[in-house]
Amino acid sequence: MEVFFNTDKNIEAKERIEAYFTKQIKEDLARFEDRVTRVEVHLSDENGAKSGTKDKKCVLEVRPQGLKPVAVTSHDDSIEKAISSATKKMESSLTSLIGKLQNH
Repeated sequence: MEVFFNTDKNIEAKERIEAYFTKQIKEDLARFEDRVTRVEVHLSDENGAKSGTKDKKCVLEVRPQGLKPVAVTSHDDSIEKAISSATKKMESSLTSLIGKLQNH
């Protein structure tokens, strides 16, 4: 499973975020490793230099083998929280999707 990060110009410390969360995302989605080929993480700060609540956005897109991509979005006060929340949402989505496939 490959993890790719895409950020807008307002995201600082991209290398630190990428290094830590690549490992974390792979661990959190490890049980889907045989079904997922690629994970794309899109990070943005919707207010730019202005401050605001829940202005950090994470879109997590997963590409399961032989299926259409699955995407979830999370907004939070920090990039770290947004990524963690999106990862939890993705775990739930993949569990549901794979459960439906196994039932048919």
